[in-house]
Amino acid sequence: MLRIDANKSILENAYNIPVQIFANAQVKVEPTALKELETLLALAATIENIHQQDPDFFGQAASIEQVAITPDFHKGKGIPIGTTLKTKGFVVPQAIGKDVNCGMRLYHTDLQADDIMDHLDDLKKAIRYVYFQGGRNIPISPNQKKALLQYGLTGLLETAHETDNKGLWNAYDKAQQEKDLKRVIDHGSLYTDGIFEGLSNYAKHDYVTYDSQIGSIGGGNHFVEVQRIKKIYDGATAYHWGLKEGAVVVMIHTGSVSVGYPTANHFVDILKKVYPPHFKHPQNKIYPLPISQKHQAHWNDFWQSLYNGANFAFCNRLFLGLMMQKVMRDQLGSCDFKLLYDSGHNMLWEEKDEEGNPIFIHRKGACPARGPEQLQGTPFEWTGEPVLIPGSMGASSFILAGNGCADSLCSASHGAGRALSRGDSLKVDDQLFEKFMKQFHIITPIDPNDHQIRGRQDILDKWKSEIKKEAPFAFKDISAVIQTQTDSGVGRLVAEVEPIFTVKG
Repeated sequence: MLRIDANKSILENAYNIPVQIFANAQVKVEPTALKELETLLALAATIENIHQQDPDFFGQAASIEQVAITPDFHKGKGIPIGTTLKTKGFVVPQAIGKDVNCGMRLYHTDLQADDIMDHLDDLKKAIRYVYFQGGRNIPISPNQKKALLQYGLTGLLETAHETDNKGLWNAYDKAQQEKDLKRVIDHGSLYTDGIFEGLSNYAKHDYVTYDSQIGSIGGGNHFVEVQRIKKIYDGATAYHWGLKEGAVVVMIHTGSVSVGYPTANHFVDILKKVYPPHFKHPQNKIYPLPISQKHQAHWNDFWQSLYNGANFAFCNRLFLGLMMQKVMRDQLGSCDFKLLYDSGHNMLWEEKDEEGNPIFIHRKGACPARGPEQLQGTPFEWTGEPVLIPGSMGASSFILAGNGCADSLCSASHGAGRALSRGDSLKVDDQLFEKFMKQFHIITPIDPNDHQIRGRQDILDKWKSEIKKEAPFAFKDISAVIQTQTDSGVGRLVAEVEPIFTVKG
């Protein structure tokens, strides 16, 4: 790694691929993550070997054009988290992670922290019921399931009448949802002409079902968090976005959960079918999917399945938001609940280069951070793209405005990044963990104070372990991560938010 300024380094490599790593001196860059990045770059050798042995495999010139690494960079499974990969002539399905279109959604309200704290016990009880104890109440018709998989948020909008005002649909305001499409990347609607076979059973029913998958937080570092705006740094942008110091916001971090994993496994099946059977498989087990007439059917299959999974994720985050909106209005009375933005950070986008040729931007654990010039005709054409960067559970999160930084491939971090593996975080002193738990409100499917649970040490130990894996001591200090990105021009700091309570799956 060769440092070129206070916030950036380049990774020299045998393939002469431009690789920039955004990390100031206070950000620890894991050697294991760097090793994994170097292993990823060997994909260039795979491309060259295939081209030499099968010139027809790629339908056009194929290359890795650029790699950008965000400061929350850490080891993943084959491809580091915090990687943005720009390619030409092919895509890398593995470079978006298994939780397809995992991302962030943020609402702002006219509530204050005291409104929440004064009703905290009632809110906790209602949230646990709605999110975890059968109170989700989302009836969905077969046609709606097909629509949400094929057309995303637009599909829901066009079929909302089929279960109008039943269950959670009572909180679905069609006029508002139509306006909100402009505040979701790609309008939350990636059109496909069908549903891939792995999800065919999801929409197979011929009657209305009360869906058990949509409205799922998922595990790991996913959450729904109620926060307070602690500080405004950019008053003009905050005003434009409706953010006020002291106000309550709701941040949602999740993806396609139970739908995303079969979708990602389907990508692997496609890659196995495409890769020449008589070729030696690459050591890094990372495979390209080419733009090619020869493999057009597999190309189309990939994009259909990708969009099915991504559309589900957009709808999943919407329903999680509606669930919190319902709880707050039921417990606190009428209140504003307005969408700022929704975007994925595990996703693939097709763009055009200066000659009009397709290029592909893969983001794995990296938020889009486009500038105003790239967002003309949207609510963000004067400010740049909202970038939602969550801290660890119990720590501050940050809202930035994207600057469209070319060196970072218009990407920002999606968090602080892990400092300890999930396994190592379990070894942390229990006293440190207990101190954190006394200071912080967390709502999970398990209520450790429930008299039926108190005697079940096995359940309590498992509950404690899952929370420990995501506690603040397991993550890097986010302040240096944010500083790197503001100082390097990736984005402008708009607001800092601090947690009031977190809902974990």
